[in-house]
Amino acid sequence: MTTAIVLVKIASGKDKQVLEKLRLIEGVTHITAVFGRWDLVVDVEAKDLQELSWIVIAKIRKIKGVENTETLITTSI
Repeated sequence: MTTAIVLVKIASGKDKQVLEKLRLIEGVTHITAVFGRWDLVVDVEAKDLQELSWIVIAKIRKIKGVENTETLITTSI
């Protein structure tokens, strides 16, 4: 299992639409709204790095209103 935190920047006024689409993506396990440079912190689980890349590139980044993302692959310590 590969897990990651995806930081998401949303275009002004597109918050609700982006949240609705994110909630439908298989692999998205939790979404937190934050204040600062990023608007959302999205927890993602995938079977491997290839699937994680697919979720971020083909699904999250394709949502209208998503301006930018940064993916942080996580590890247990």
